[in-house]
Amino acid sequence: MKTFRHFLLLSILCFSSCVQEKKTATPNLPEATDLISQNIITHAKGFKVFKENNITIVKVTSPWPQSNQEFTYALVAKDKMAQITLNANAYDAIIPVPVKKIVVTSTTHIPALEALGVENTLVGFPDTKYISSKKTRALIKSGHIKELGKNEAINTELLIDLSPELVVGFSINNQNKAYETIQKSKIPVVYNGDWTEHSPLGKAEWIKFFAPFFQKEAVADSLFTKIETEYLNAKEVAKKFDRKPTVLSGAMYKDVWYLPAGKSWAAKFIEDANGNYLWSKSEGTGSLSLNLENVLEKGENADFWIGPGQFTAFQEMKDENKIYTKFKAYEHKKIYTYSSVKGETGGLLYYELAPNRPDLVLKDLISILHPEAFPDYESNFFKPLQ
Repeated sequence: MKTFRHFLLLSILCFSSCVQEKKTATPNLPEATDLISQNIITHAKGFKVFKENNITIVKVTSPWPQSNQEFTYALVAKDKMAQITLNANAYDAIIPVPVKKIVVTSTTHIPALEALGVENTLVGFPDTKYISSKKTRALIKSGHIKELGKNEAINTELLIDLSPELVVGFSINNQNKAYETIQKSKIPVVYNGDWTEHSPLGKAEWIKFFAPFFQKEAVADSLFTKIETEYLNAKEVAKKFDRKPTVLSGAMYKDVWYLPAGKSWAAKFIEDANGNYLWSKSEGTGSLSLNLENVLEKGENADFWIGPGQFTAFQEMKDENKIYTKFKAYEHKKIYTYSSVKGETGGLLYYELAPNRPDLVLKDLISILHPEAFPDYESNFFKPLQ
């Protein structure tokens, strides 16, 4: 069931929270020219970063879908803390930086820490078995990173004993009592809403959210610029091909076929790979819940089937439901899955790394839909079904 929740959540996204003290004032934020490294955040819609005198302000405007709440965090250099007086009621948290001990709660946070070179600051994580990165798994094995239980029920006693300077959380609403307990222990909790972004580059740009907590803004700017450049260059390569192969996605769970909606993360990838996603005109940024007859009617003759849920083999699909064999993509062996690339404890690399490296995802899809685009290309996430 845990695996399906991961699949369903990713489908909803693409292809826990606390009661905060009411802020009595909102700080005046500077103009865009004062943004970190003089770089405007160009793709992400859910956060902003400003410089104001000797503090850095991180403002999260989309902590979860349809949220009417915003969170504002003041980051102050540790060597300046004694010199600066702030109105605590104007911010959701005041955090001394650089952070030396951190807890994060989503596998999508791991690649950002590693890219910034600060993975050694991670001291705790819920459900460590889902982490795929070899570098971070080595830290788990050595005991440097402690297991904190389940994400929806974090072991707050153990977490508090670790004395992290910061917890990076995520939530689908404002109902996580564990975060409230953590905050009462004077440990700040900040919300990361990278998963609410709908564009591939928007998700990846959240590395600039993490950077100020470690005073690594310049590193993040450089890393993201490289990812953005690679993504846009690959998109241009895909445009050169006149043919747009038709694409089906998703799979059935019980009696419902879940597949990405037309304005979702996954649909955008297929569009940028110069593919014709058959549900591209559907509304919504999450997932569609369709009956089998609807999918079979529209998708029976699709050229490719990208992302068939958790399936990794043709026989596995057939054993689950013989109706899958009626699709042209099944018959012609044109089904590609991200579910076969796993970490040593079973976590799927796609769930962890793909939001941070959309350039690699796009190249994977282009190499599938237009094999001549990248000769001898070795896919990172999407592999042919066995």
